Amino acid sequence: MDPRHLFVDQRLTGMCVYCGAEPQTRDHVPSRVLLDEPYPLNLPVVDACEDCNSSFSQHEQYVACLIECALTGSSEPAGAQRAKIRRVLEENPSLRHRLFLSREIDDDGNITWLAEVDRVKTVLLKLARGHAAYELGLPQLDGPRDVAFTPFAVMSDQERDVFECFPQRSLIRWPEVGSRAFIRAVRSAPSDSVNGWLTVQSGRYRYKVEQTDGLVVQIVLSEYLACRIVWD
Repeated sequence: MDPRHLFVDQRLTGMCVYCGAEPQTRDHVPSRVLLDEPYPLNLPVVDACEDCNSSFSQHEQYVACLIECALTGSSEPAGAQRAKIRRVLEENPSLRHRLFLSREIDDDGNITWLAEVDRVKTVLLKLARGHAAYELGLPQLDGPRDVAFTPFAVMSDQERDVFECFPQRSLIRWPEVGSRAFIRAVRSAPSDSVNGWLTVQSGRYRYKVEQTDGLVVQIVLSEYLACRIVWD
């Protein structure tokens, strides 16, 4: 058995990992709008249908821009630190105005942003499905038990510790032989893996896939937003 090669259950391949339809394209996970140029080499890709590959784009732009607004305190293109987000805001005045209207300032001058929860959850579920299929060879077409996200800034130290070091309990579900999760387990941890976290781009995107009492995908966006998606 050569762990360098994948040989997952072929019955779970050859489908769009987001809806189960026939795939016509390949999709990056994470989407490149969440990353900076130059992009990392060998970005994970999964099978996707054309409808799914295109239907998430606006939601992903929204989430990427919202996080940048929260980090910089402004929805103006000139205030964006990420060149890609600056371009998106310049080219999409309706999105810029929508974000501006979500900005709130309290009496002490503190700025908060009212997130469109359903749009954020749509993006996180898409990302989690991609990671589950890529790492485990297990497409998750059913709805998850929970999709949760919280900025690190409002988490207590204990909450962050729990999130970062999600407890490794006895594995009830074991990775399928031949899946990427299996290969990572039987050989030395890759240099981009720390405590189970896989860093796609430092400071921009990392994720972790766990199988304990269920399937858990954790994602950190721009070292700002902590996300957790759980299937039974």
